[in-house]
Amino acid sequence: MIEATRVSKSYDTAAGPVSVLKDLDLRVGAGESIAVVGPSGSGKTTLLNLLGALDRPSSGSIRVAGEELSALDAPAAARFRNRTIGFVFQLHYLLPQCTVLENVLVPRLAGGWDEDSRTTRARAEALLEQVGLQDRRDHRPYQLSGGEQLRTAIARSLINQPRIILADEPTGSLDPSTGERIAELFLQTNALARVALVVVTHNPGLAQRLHRTYRLADGRLVD
Repeated sequence: MIEATRVSKSYDTAAGPVSVLKDLDLRVGAGESIAVVGPSGSGKTTLLNLLGALDRPSSGSIRVAGEELSALDAPAAARFRNRTIGFVFQLHYLLPQCTVLENVLVPRLAGGWDEDSRTTRARAEALLEQVGLQDRRDHRPYQLSGGEQLRTAIARSLINQPRIILADEPTGSLDPSTGERIAELFLQTNALARVALVVVTHNPGLAQRLHRTYRLADGRLVD
């Protein structure tokens, strides 16, 4: 499902190029789950952005669900992300003018889906119940705690029934009980729908529950 080969990423700065990832290799199959750990600033979020077609590598190849990401132009990459990948960002990017339920439904606005709106809405409401926000569905993001905003973002990441989930610290701002519930939701989705799951986390308990754990150090992944 994910095949990254000799991927490098560097950024130009006033002081010269800064190398973040160096000849990195990664394989993740359908139904597999991996954790990526490492210190802040090691490039974990950069890796997720590359796997999610939000950025392009400086060199190397990334194939996701059979697509060579570097071959996609901007509109094709946007369609690919919408149809294939569920994102959970550290900065949840909720729309402040929309309710919780409307935020969950935002990925459907791209159109072209062969599903009636009532079925989609029912799935959104079921996801909100799974993350414990059924009573908050008509609230705006500013009326939510940080953890509730994160849970809204997690529900949003699942609305399009993605083949791959990329999650950046999905339990970082949650209490242990809620974090456990969110971990279970991800693991069930991973197992039952054979979704490939890549999680960046500082939570060792969550990392231990996934199939494999990699440490990102000096721009490379160590198994």
